[in-house]
Amino acid sequence: MTRFHDLHHGADPLLLPNAWDVASAAALAEAGFAAVGTTSLGVAAAHGLPDAAGLARTETLTLVRRLVALPVPVTVDLEAGFSDDPSEVADLAAELASIGVAGINLEDGRPGDVLADVSTQVRLLQAVKQRAPGLFLNARTDTHWFDPAAPVHEAVRRGRAYAGADADGVFVPGLAAPDDVRALVAGVDRPVNLLHLPGRTSVRELAALGVRRISTGSLLFRAAVGAAVAAAEAVRDDRPLDAGTPTYADIQRRSSALRGRPEQ
Repeated sequence: MTRFHDLHHGADPLLLPNAWDVASAAALAEAGFAAVGTTSLGVAAAHGLPDAAGLARTETLTLVRRLVALPVPVTVDLEAGFSDDPSEVADLAAELASIGVAGINLEDGRPGDVLADVSTQVRLLQAVKQRAPGLFLNARTDTHWFDPAAPVHEAVRRGRAYAGADADGVFVPGLAAPDDVRALVAGVDRPVNLLHLPGRTSVRELAALGVRRISTGSLLFRAAVGAAVAAAEAVRDDRPLDAGTPTYADIQRRSSALRGRPEQ
């Protein structure tokens, strides 16, 4: 956990790729990324479930129990915690900490594109930190996920409140305008996490603005689905496949490397 905390305070921001199964996580760790997160959309969609509906608790836990065998820190997207009861969410966080998870992500968005009351979310974050103080608690606010044109002051207000609840980081997916990013970084005394938005943000630009963590979110999962369809179409149309496609042996080797490590 200490190692994962430290990654948010290095010379460069933490670039966090988000996996949806063991194979994708193992490949990302082997590629040299310092840590791996999960994507709630990828985990849910891979099991035929919608994202952010609180339905993928079992699937998330099953996956995470395998991912903690990776040689890098793992952080888990818990949507809104899979419960409206702060004590139940805190118990889940404590369970994850006990099996070796380094961090979690908790969002204040609720079904129907509704934001939780700040006081409600603060109580949730406080309960989690009391039960699992060592976890890196990334407090996500969906102000700009629901409305990319929203004024930044609401994200700053919520970020400050969540920092006051002892969150270790603040995540505002959808925020991209440089002036807004500067305002958030200056206004919240915690490492700021933003989502990489192709065509709108870059790692270099966000690093220069003071962002400390950059997540890929569901991008890799969506790219993989697109690549799978493209490969099937290439076979159908008798066109060459992408030379970068992993071999059967590549996947077998990564799976075998984790097989000998006990599932938590």
